[in-house]
Amino acid sequence: MLTVYGIKNCDTVKKTLKWLADNGIQAKLHDYRVDGLTPTLLTELEDLFGWENLINKRSTTWRTLDETRKTLDKTSALTLLEEYPTLIKRPIVLGEDVQLIGFNQTQYTAALLK
Repeated sequence: MLTVYGIKNCDTVKKTLKWLADNGIQAKLHDYRVDGLTPTLLTELEDLFGWENLINKRSTTWRTLDETRKTLDKTSALTLLEEYPTLIKRPIVLGEDVQLIGFNQTQYTAALLK
């Protein structure tokens, strides 16, 4: 079973869950707002994707941040993501041999419909 990390009211997360269900792929949602974001999980995600790829600079949260907080290195980025989980690019889909970030139907088809 896949785990989809994100927030339940995100349109892209909804689209991802629908695509997975429509293709008969079981998935569970890990909602950062409900289920939390542990430092361990954040470190795992950073190891898989790199901190630069985790930050959603198009998010409302990012746009409202003070400019001084937008100058990042790995440590400050992880601190910021722990403080504001909604800054994490969505969705992140993890499973055995599957690590996807964002929703791209072509990538999902190639990775999941083998």
